Amino acid sequence: MPRLFRAAAIAALLSTALAIMAAPAKSAMSPASAVNPLIGSSNGGNTFPGATVPFGMLQWSPENTRGRHNRTAAPGGYLYRATRIRGFSLTHLSGTGCAGASGDVPFMPVTQAIASSPAADDHDSIYASDFSHADEHAEAGYYQVKLDNGTDVQLSAALHSGIARFDFPAGKPANLLIRTSDSEVGSSAAETRVDRDERSVTGSVTSGNFCGYLARVDQRSYYTLYFVAQFDQPFTQTGSWNDARVDSTGTAANGGSGYADKGFPALGKGSGVWVGFAPGSSVRVRVGISYVSLANARANLQAEIPPSTALGRVRAQAHDAWNKVLGGIVVDGGSADQRTTFYTALYHVMMHPNVYSDVNGEYRGFDQQIHRVDHGQQAQYANFSGWDIYRSQLQLLTWLQPQVGSDIAQSLYHQAQQNRGEWDRWTHNSGGTHVMSGDPAAPALADIVAFGGHGFDLRDAYDSLARAATVVSANDLSDDGCNVECVGERPSLDQWLSLHYIASKSHAWGGAGETLEDASADFALSELARRVGDHAGRRRFLTRAGYWRNLFNPHAMPGGGYIQNRHADGSWPAFTPDTDDGFVEASAAVYLWMVPFDVHGLFARLGGRGKARARLDAFFHHPDGSWALTGAGPLHAELDNEPSVATPWLCDYAGQPWNTQKAVRIVVDTIWKNAPDGIPGNDDLGEMSSWYVWAALGMYPEIPGRAELLLGSPLFRHALIHGSGGDVVIDAPGASSSTPFVQSLTLDGKPHDRPWLAPSLVEHGGRLHFALGAQPDKAWGSASHAAPPSFPPPRG
Repeated sequence: MPRLFRAAAIAALLSTALAIMAAPAKSAMSPASAVNPLIGSSNGGNTFPGATVPFGMLQWSPENTRGRHNRTAAPGGYLYRATRIRGFSLTHLSGTGCAGASGDVPFMPVTQAIASSPAADDHDSIYASDFSHADEHAEAGYYQVKLDNGTDVQLSAALHSGIARFDFPAGKPANLLIRTSDSEVGSSAAETRVDRDERSVTGSVTSGNFCGYLARVDQRSYYTLYFVAQFDQPFTQTGSWNDARVDSTGTAANGGSGYADKGFPALGKGSGVWVGFAPGSSVRVRVGISYVSLANARANLQAEIPPSTALGRVRAQAHDAWNKVLGGIVVDGGSADQRTTFYTALYHVMMHPNVYSDVNGEYRGFDQQIHRVDHGQQAQYANFSGWDIYRSQLQLLTWLQPQVGSDIAQSLYHQAQQNRGEWDRWTHNSGGTHVMSGDPAAPALADIVAFGGHGFDLRDAYDSLARAATVVSANDLSDDGCNVECVGERPSLDQWLSLHYIASKSHAWGGAGETLEDASADFALSELARRVGDHAGRRRFLTRAGYWRNLFNPHAMPGGGYIQNRHADGSWPAFTPDTDDGFVEASAAVYLWMVPFDVHGLFARLGGRGKARARLDAFFHHPDGSWALTGAGPLHAELDNEPSVATPWLCDYAGQPWNTQKAVRIVVDTIWKNAPDGIPGNDDLGEMSSWYVWAALGMYPEIPGRAELLLGSPLFRHALIHGSGGDVVIDAPGASSSTPFVQSLTLDGKPHDRPWLAPSLVEHGGRLHFALGAQPDKAWGSASHAAPPSFPPPRG
């Protein structure tokens, strides 16, 4: 059970937040000023451009429409080419897939009378407005747009609250719709109340349904958002709607949109209210939110944006909060576009997970009961895209913000405690959605510890994870939600314990892919066991991490072996390396390389380093020798999605670090850019952006649960990282677009001829000095003794 809450922890959190807000504004060249929130809003990046602060509970941002009221234009609520807005919602997730999530309580200014129900506006043809990007501005912590209906909208945010100003045009009706039921993927309940005397609107919406259209098990609600909106202008009129019914003088509304048969909001369903103002009014509204109660929403608002607060002050405070967090890495050199791409990537890293507890420390748990944060825990966090962010986002976040990383680990442990001991792989607010595969909580916690997050109940969390990895649960044996949302934490754990792999027919998304994910999870558990002194557990889980070898078929193809599906009787099904049968969002050719903790063991299975080099060369190149790094088909790397992102760094193991340097730089220079399509795929709550930050720094945390860093080459002449264990300085005076190759390296003034760094750099800091050139130095870092370490199963 959670430890006793002490008010001092929350007081410390508030003190820190106030100190951030009070800090002086930085110059125009500050990290926050370099951010372009529109990066990733096209080409499937699925980011949003609206106002938020680091790890904020509230994200006030547009909801675009492409003419279907029960579909969001993109999962982040915003699509650059969809230049029509139907509201400005209070919550968003950045970079997700599926059909969206959150997008709760859209506010929409309209300049016409409300003659029909907004719930009946099936095509968003009446109560939405076009806009032009020429009339739009986005920066860290602030968003502004002039709608074609004549209303100018400004938004800014604090941790649990936000502020908006709606400047209505003269000579037209000035109405503000509050579409309480219209969360991005629907709602099961909604309630709204108007108090004319208090100039306030309060209410709640109950939603969830993340990826619910893919499986009925997730077509359900699991959170309620409460909001309090306080206006500075009197209401000249009020009205309400429920489904098709309109009450032109109403002050209350009830009813959700529902989740129709296929898991999308039902057309024509929903409720909300509107409030009217004098034509030409400039209306300021302050909004507080909570997942606990209206009283907490009101307290959050009062603590952060009291009545006299101007929007400009909140904007400045949000800017300064972003400067403080983004200033964890200071870079010099490169082009203005490269610095903007870098700091925007770091900005996306620092958006999620999100603070979920209120200023009084209360939060709603996975058991739907009210809890308080533990002593020593500053906040409870939510929104954990585990399959994505265990790869490199949590390492970067924790290295720069160790208290936040620790609180995230404690939050995940609390979620498991409140969820019958099960650690869900994709959590959204106060619910588990089970989306994706594997058991990512184990590497997530090991990552956090390795990069300096030590302020959580490590021993208890390890015991809980170890129990879930060894005791088969009913959900582990269930097909509910499969393929994409299998409900078990360890689907088909019984097979793992008996067969030592997940078979082609199982309760998992795919047998071979699940085997590799479970192997990484067990390796991470072995690292956690080492840290808590469980020597027998370390040996047991390290042995289990080697089970991937049971799916390596040396005779899969004439040209060499592959990891592939295997039947429970030990036989091999028909196979080609371009198949995705048994894998998740990638092919067998991609998943072959997904043994990041035992690369030398994999290379041995492939026939040694020479043959591994040839296989990597074919994986990264077309037959004509040109690079094949994305969009090249299932036999090649796809560096726009998680299964491939670690593969370029494998050349460091293969004695060809210059190929790591070249491949990573091509990706950094071509498919990441300062433009709406500047993120190559779903950003997945900052995971892909974290890859870019690591790549631009010239290093990468390849091994889950450990702090070794594999090396590429720095993009910038100088970088200063304020890490959890001490500052790291990276000097590369010759860095440029034409000099990606390492000629030499010193570490703390001493020559360093290995293409990787020991954990001591993360743990204690240090100084790196790179000499870079236009041509590869094929001697540097290529010796077999210089290769990064691997962690095979113990002998005997």
